[in-house]
Amino acid sequence: QHCEKYYRDAVNHYYEAYHWANRITPKDEDFVPTPEELLAAEDEPFFTEKELDEMRSIICANCALAHMCLKNWGFVRDEAKKAVDFNPTNVKAWYRLAKAHQMLQNWEEAGNAIDSGLEQSSNNKELLQLQKLLAEKVRKARLHRQQRERARAERTSRIKDVWRYCKEEDIALGRVSLVATVKDDECEENEADSMEQRWHHHYPHTGQLPKRQQGGGGWTWPVLFVYPSHRQSDFIEHFAEDEIIALRMAQMFPEQEDEDGGGDGETEMPWDYNNEFRCSNLAVYFEVHCEGDDKVIHPDSVERLKDQGSAMRFYESSRALKGDEGPEMANVARCMERKHLHNQRKAWIKKHGSLWSKPDPCPVIQVHPAVTLGQILRHKRSVVPNFLMTLILFPANHPAHYDFLKDHKCIGIVEPKNT
Repeated sequence: QHCEKYYRDAVNHYYEAYHWANRITPKDEDFVPTPEELLAAEDEPFFTEKELDEMRSIICANCALAHMCLKNWGFVRDEAKKAVDFNPTNVKAWYRLAKAHQMLQNWEEAGNAIDSGLEQSSNNKELLQLQKLLAEKVRKARLHRQQRERARAERTSRIKDVWRYCKEEDIALGRVSLVATVKDDECEENEADSMEQRWHHHYPHTGQLPKRQQGGGGWTWPVLFVYPSHRQSDFIEHFAEDEIIALRMAQMFPEQEDEDGGGDGETEMPWDYNNEFRCSNLAVYFEVHCEGDDKVIHPDSVERLKDQGSAMRFYESSRALKGDEGPEMANVARCMERKHLHNQRKAWIKKHGSLWSKPDPCPVIQVHPAVTLGQILRHKRSVVPNFLMTLILFPANHPAHYDFLKDHKCIGIVEPKNT
């Protein structure tokens, strides 16, 4: 305990010394003092910028050492980093920085600090021992980073390809807020329901991208079939643009014959307790987003992606929040999304007075079963949120279907093109 108090006092003294060092006004390199200034320098010495940086580097390196004795590894990292920023030739500071990253398990950063220190003093025993100890972990960390960068470059290329194609084909893309709160202390009554509502039925499928078919053919899209009447859904990873909706529905919901040859047999879905999910008995819709003023969007609404950069940022954030890039990137993405949500809330409240002043439920357009997915994507009022086309299906005579149409006005129908 006595030693800990000594080191804490030392840390405080180093902070005080650093504070006073920052208050010194440096002199120019070619400064020539007058006799009066030389006399005053005995009490108030003058320093050049380089001399000040060396002094501050020593103070920060010693402060890092005191924190090392207290095992405050985060502070060791911060102080050692400041020390090498002031003076890159400070080998002791490089060692302390490498040691801090070792204890924080930042293997690649530890390897970089070791390499930088050895550039200044190639025979430093402490750095050489640490290099030998961490060699395998540093190698694996660097290899993992290279793999992540390669994968990120491939994703960037795919996003550019998708965006270019959508612009050429007049396919509109949109996004939703990926977080439900702007602060940690905001609580939701039901976090799971809130997440699903916020991601607009797309959780956990956000992060999928349309793909070009091999051989230079058409494109396939991730598609979500949502069945609100039974709280169920089906995710289709590859749905070709030239595929007719009815054919896919016939595969998923075939007409079932009973023992007498009629069409009222048992369906295969265990949750379809009234055997209503048959291809001929289903009504299909898609929601119409981004109607009206695109500048002020309610946080629960879909926002149009206006450029390639916004599409890329949204896609990377959605992947990071799912944990694909590790906890640190997830935290960065969460902060960015919270800022975006805060700005949306602020703009909406400024214009409408309250978040409770919500827009009307979005209208819907009915889909004729004989149309292709490509016709839906290219419809003038279609916006694809999260790169994921969502179709809503109801049994024609189900009460939930009637309730849905009461809330969501049907403003049209997509019919097959005449050939």
